[in-house]
Amino acid sequence: MSTAGYTLDWADLAFGSKKPLRELHATIIVAPREISDARFRQLIATYLPKGNLVLGIAKEPYIDGFKGQPQFRTLQLDDVASTIAKVNASGKAKYRIYTLAYNQRDLPYILEKIPFQRTVLVNGSWKQTFHTLPAYYVLAAQGTPIDMVSPFASEQEARSYETRVLSEITAQHTFAVKNYSAEDMLALAGEAAQFSFDYSHQTGVTLGKLQPGGKTFKLVSWAYNRIVPFQTYAMHYGASRETHFSPPHDLNHYDTVHAEVELLVRAQKEHIDLHGTTLFINLLPCPSCARMFTETDIGNFVYSVDHSEGYAVKMLEAAGKTVRRIVL
Repeated sequence: MSTAGYTLDWADLAFGSKKPLRELHATIIVAPREISDARFRQLIATYLPKGNLVLGIAKEPYIDGFKGQPQFRTLQLDDVASTIAKVNASGKAKYRIYTLAYNQRDLPYILEKIPFQRTVLVNGSWKQTFHTLPAYYVLAAQGTPIDMVSPFASEQEARSYETRVLSEITAQHTFAVKNYSAEDMLALAGEAAQFSFDYSHQTGVTLGKLQPGGKTFKLVSWAYNRIVPFQTYAMHYGASRETHFSPPHDLNHYDTVHAEVELLVRAQKEHIDLHGTTLFINLLPCPSCARMFTETDIGNFVYSVDHSEGYAVKMLEAAGKTVRRIVL
């Protein structure tokens, strides 16, 4: 079956007539991360009876900001073409499903130009929190209703997805126990961060032991900010930061165990001696983690990106720790 006649491309509409899209008076599902056919059919059942449905299709294979990360693959037309063709050809529905291909960066302009009846956002389909992004302010100014929905048909599907995708991520990243330079240890922390399903920010840490000669570190352990109780929990049930409309860097609402805490938990379970170790982290610890670290035997900290106006640097140095920044 074909989707011909129901496929649109923003590149063809951006500088010309928007009538083919405007006259649909449709609900749009903003170009989502990958979803199963079962979940897509649930969304069809929810929204198609109310009017035409436009499904956004990202031209990029991954959500912007998460290039190469399996947990942030985008839904592609081939994934849903058969279902769309069947629904549109069935004659049972009063309305039809259309697709709109676009680059993710164009979303604010699309929403500004096209008065959609409703906007459906599939959790995990953007970086950071949606209410801090330009697209949100366009919708808020228009008064367009917003629905934030799960990418999964059920909790069981969400848990199964985590298991499957984590095996892919693990295959991509190997953490050989050997000696690394400080820069390489910090780069490994960045790799560790990519195990996280937290789309507001991925944080990774590595722990190293300085080797004789003072130039390399032996990798002792690593961790990342893991969403609990399972990694797809926030995507399925809604991210706490978005549910509570939290501002950036808010420390009251989040869904992860901080990478720093994960590392200490792992160290406790594996009986790792922290004395004289160096911690490498892509994001400077938050104030709470910084205060926690003052009570540990970790003596040295290396970070890349600042946080909380450098609070952790002052706190850790006051506790006798050494702190330095390396920008990769």
